[in-house]
Amino acid sequence: MSGMKNKTIAVWLTLLTGPIGLQRIYLKGRFDMWSWLALGPSAAGAYGVMRAKAFGLDDHLSWILIPFLGFCIAGCALAAIVYGVSDAQRWNQKFNPLADAADESGETNWLTVMGLGSSLLIGTTALMATLAFSFQRYFEMTL
Repeated sequence: MSGMKNKTIAVWLTLLTGPIGLQRIYLKGRFDMWSWLALGPSAAGAYGVMRAKAFGLDDHLSWILIPFLGFCIAGCALAAIVYGVSDAQRWNQKFNPLADAADESGETNWLTVMGLGSSLLIGTTALMATLAFSFQRYFEMTL
């Protein structure tokens, strides 16, 4: 069957390209509204990083925009974990409804587990760095 959605591919797409919504295009099609809406906060965060490089970290707008990118990365890592830990039957029921419930496209293999570990590492790092940056900038500006 040509339209089968593989869980391992979805985990890695979510981890690597999640902030721009490519995993949703893979899973739901190019007309999925959420895949296009993911571009907004990611672009705002990337613009904040560019402003911080150009004007320094004392730029108020950059420290407001940068957390958008960090939270997008952390959220996509969480979504990759949710995709990766779903069992084959639920995966195939949701994303491959015409396939057999035990089809191999929903199975977990060692590449899926590596994606889960990477998602946990990257997501935790992005979330903690974003929180630390946000609180530091907030307290520096209020003092």
